[in-house]
Amino acid sequence: MISFRSTILTAAACAFIGLAASPVSSAQISISIGPEPSCPYGYYDYAPYNCAPDGYYGPEWFTGGHFIGAGKWSHAPSGFHGNVNNKFDPQHGYKGPAPKPGPPQAPHAAFKANESRDGQGHAAPPHR
Repeated sequence: MISFRSTILTAAACAFIGLAASPVSSAQISISIGPEPSCPYGYYDYAPYNCAPDGYYGPEWFTGGHFIGAGKWSHAPSGFHGNVNNKFDPQHGYKGPAPKPGPPQAPHAAFKANESRDGQGHAAPPHR
């Protein structure tokens, strides 16, 4: 007669062999950043990447009338530092109007900088 103990040991051995013989799967991660926002005066360098108003970015952020990008879509050269006026930033209390997405436009000539940032949204030494 087969004892209860040998039945348990046989079941445990079968389970172990089944687990040891099972295939190993690998995880895959896919990340897509999507299209760059289309904003006339550029977009903030943090999610949800809303359009920034005229006066937030200085003229060095534009090449041929096109915004060079910020954050994950930055096309700025290595070591880039550009001027911004952070009083137009919602993270600094701005509650005024923001433009709708649309064709690029040249920044306003009366731009007044109060901060320098790199292309990834980090405060940087003043642009010289």
